[in-house]
Amino acid sequence: MSSQPPGATSPAAVTAQTDTDALFDQVPSLADRPRSVTELPGGLTNRNFKITTINGTFVARVASGGSELLAIDREHEYRNSVRAAAAGVGAPVIEYQPAAGVLVIGFLDGRTLTNADVAEPGTLARIAGACRALHAGERFDGDFDMFEIQHRYRAVADDRGIKIPVGYDDWLTRFEAAARALAVRATPTVPCNNDLLAANFIDDGDRIWLIDYEYSGNNDACFELGNIWGECQLTNEALAFLVTEYYGRPLRNKIARARLLGLAGKYGWTLWGAIQAAVSPIDFDFWSWAMERFDGAVAGFSGSEFDRLLDDVQRDD
Repeated sequence: MSSQPPGATSPAAVTAQTDTDALFDQVPSLADRPRSVTELPGGLTNRNFKITTINGTFVARVASGGSELLAIDREHEYRNSVRAAAAGVGAPVIEYQPAAGVLVIGFLDGRTLTNADVAEPGTLARIAGACRALHAGERFDGDFDMFEIQHRYRAVADDRGIKIPVGYDDWLTRFEAAARALAVRATPTVPCNNDLLAANFIDDGDRIWLIDYEYSGNNDACFELGNIWGECQLTNEALAFLVTEYYGRPLRNKIARARLLGLAGKYGWTLWGAIQAAVSPIDFDFWSWAMERFDGAVAGFSGSEFDRLLDDVQRDD
């Protein structure tokens, strides 16, 4: 029990505030005083701060350690954020200070979506439009392939002796079967966010913005859609609606493609969560997060529809 007087600030909090003040003093767009700083919730590989100065209101994204283990390239994040803004779906990029690990973007005045919000048909239609706009923009730096990244994550876990879910490798044959089936009708890649969980959608009432480009790279458009399904816990019917809205007509092979890539995402992100559980300084239950993805991947790989999806994805509508 603390003997600290009521209302007093802990020494740790004082140190943290002093550290962030010193950090933001190094960033010209944030250095002016008076300066209001509020830490925003979320951010599993960085800390986010809402900062207001006489120049406006911004969000400062401060990188946490361990990015190299998680397939994050901060230079790519910066340049791809600029391209997403040019496509009309990303926040404006104000400044990047790589030595300080700070990316400054414009503050978007809107509502952060929840899984329930994303599942609304009207919202899904708008999300499909935002994804089309992003995917039609300038190509990104770097590629994102979950089949390659999963192998990288697995090697990290092996090299560092990181605990992974019991039975994880038992499902590798299904993961690889999905990769082979998807390769039969491979399509050109497009610039993707690759991490569109509900908290990365901001609705300002006019448009839906897509934020957070840590994992951005050129990828199969159906990974974007399938990953939304997985991360936002959508039903299969909602995913079919999203894919239909994206392509403008129902396409069975594209729906199957998004489902399989969504399952691949769950399987790969499981290892991301296991690595974070072992190395991240952030106070978050990464292990439970990983197990939620693993359980979802197992349910899909073992489900009665898996073989049909493998067949559908190889067929022409």
